[in-house]
Amino acid sequence: MGLFNRVNLETPESVELEFNLAGIGNRAYALCLDYLVLGIVVIVVLVVWAFAYIYILDFLPELGKWLLAVQILMVFFFYTSYFVFFETLWQGQTPGKRWTKIRVISDDGTEVSLTQSLLRALLRPIDDLFFIGSFLIVFSKSEKRLGDLVAGTLVVKEENSKTNLQIAIAPETQQLAEIIQQRTEVSQLLPEEFATIREYLQRRRDLTSVARNSIGYKLADRVMKLLGLETIPNQATPELFLEAVYLAYQRTWE
Repeated sequence: MGLFNRVNLETPESVELEFNLAGIGNRAYALCLDYLVLGIVVIVVLVVWAFAYIYILDFLPELGKWLLAVQILMVFFFYTSYFVFFETLWQGQTPGKRWTKIRVISDDGTEVSLTQSLLRALLRPIDDLFFIGSFLIVFSKSEKRLGDLVAGTLVVKEENSKTNLQIAIAPETQQLAEIIQQRTEVSQLLPEEFATIREYLQRRRDLTSVARNSIGYKLADRVMKLLGLETIPNQATPELFLEAVYLAYQRTWE
């Protein structure tokens, strides 16, 4: 039995992925780091606001209650937007999550959306209340707090892109991988997207020819869009293209 629960997800391209769930310890550590960063930001904002508050009250003392309401809304805005901003910008990670090497993903293994991140952030105060979220994470098989259940998300450990796997690579893939490295920013692919490519290349020989071609075509089309390519370089096949992307991505981490 491993230290972390594992979960199997099926991507929109019908490729099955396996992830380690982050676990309550990693998530709690990440949240403490995030609250530390957020606390510093809020303190700075409140200090600036205090000067503005005093200045306004000198001229308009009757606005005291309104200014207090604005202050409460402002704190809630920073509390919520912190998580939404970073999870959207860093593809499912906040400073705390990046430090602890965990990430938020959708239930189908794809990148978390803005709407999902917003739902998670809005429900976080309820999860924090009386440690409701912690109990749900500990006692649920998928380790989901309320925000995850509503948003349809999971928190997983970062996939290691350097995992040594036996994948047959065609000789002509080397040249195509070099072209892809020159023309694109292959490092921008998420670890989950790399894992999808890897799983397909690993299991393609177990698929029927129809399924192999269909999944390969859909996956190659998705990867082309992610890399900003209109066509596959050198008129290569979708499968050869995926091999080249796999190889190019590995080289970026060497």
